[in-house]
Amino acid sequence: MMTRRTALMAAAMAAAAPAAISKTAMASDESMTPVGAKVDLSALPRKKVSLVAPPFVHEHDQVAKDPPSIVEFEMLVIEKEHEIDEDGTMLQGMTFEGSIPGPLMVVHEGDYVELTLINPPENQMQHNIDFHSATGGLGGGALTLINPGEKTVLRFKADRPGTFVYHCAPGGPMIPWHVVTGMSGAIMILPRDGLKDDQGKPVSYDKVYYIGENDFYIPKDEKGDYKRYEDIGSSYGDTLEVMNGLIPTHVVFNGKVGALTGDNALKANVGENVLIVHSQANRDTRPHLIGGHGDLVWETGKFNNPPQRDNETWFIRGGSAGAALYKFRQPGVYAYVNHNLIEAVSLGATAHFVVEGEWDNDLMAQVLPPSPLERDVTAIYNSKKALP
Repeated sequence: MMTRRTALMAAAMAAAAPAAISKTAMASDESMTPVGAKVDLSALPRKKVSLVAPPFVHEHDQVAKDPPSIVEFEMLVIEKEHEIDEDGTMLQGMTFEGSIPGPLMVVHEGDYVELTLINPPENQMQHNIDFHSATGGLGGGALTLINPGEKTVLRFKADRPGTFVYHCAPGGPMIPWHVVTGMSGAIMILPRDGLKDDQGKPVSYDKVYYIGENDFYIPKDEKGDYKRYEDIGSSYGDTLEVMNGLIPTHVVFNGKVGALTGDNALKANVGENVLIVHSQANRDTRPHLIGGHGDLVWETGKFNNPPQRDNETWFIRGGSAGAALYKFRQPGVYAYVNHNLIEAVSLGATAHFVVEGEWDNDLMAQVLPPSPLERDVTAIYNSKKALP
């Protein structure tokens, strides 16, 4: 017997791609209502947290002051158009809370995350959420699949400290499509006693920024211009063709080329410890801070593992989030890039840190400013021979 909910699922899939219905039907097949012994958490305190848009992060304690709690979050799934570069290229996006990436959630090990996920009736697609930090039920994806006009509440225990990706995963080809149109974010589960360095000594941060890297696949028309679509459903077929070619048209930080430069550059002061959480839900990436380093780097993002020291570039695997701590020691503009420099310069994966403070000539000094040559090198230059 077809229920109203099943009918709505089929309608949502058909709105995007009739040919994909048979493949995406697995989404409802993977859904489940788990049956198990009831757990009494009524004695635990509850905390309600309001999420903020990246690169910023909601207020939180680095060291837990209270026993484990149930930490309540609410996220709205928003399907909307996003401008992704200064040329006005538009992405029909699917998002958590309207931002690309979705917000960074912060709890402590031993806390319970309780998320209310809302799919407004104005949306076309069904959505869910897969937490890489959660155990069972496809990371929560099997328990949270909802149609437009529905909501669900998921609770899971944060039992592994680290930084982890979350993303939408509604089944079949819908999974990569939802991810590469914006539906990913990250959660940071801090040890209850805070972060430790490689010697086990406590470390803290003065600021934390969340950088979510995305690869976008925007179709072009016969003239070579990027296409624009009326709604998310109408963009599916062309986008699927481009993304299956595995060559992104844009690789960006926080949803847009230049999103973290200029007036929106990340701010810091000399002497401040800054924690950078970096996620990529789909492809590998290689963050590098030009002019700086990773003093401590949790490359896989897992705080039970000792961090690496003094990294020049670190590796974030597709489908993961890492963390790096750096104390800025010189003022100026630092470029933070994906060190596939083609993707950084040509496709957009660049951010800026603007750092205020006093220059330290012991760390670096300009011994001689750019000046005219004092000797003739013409003979040396003319001796060069072209290749045969």
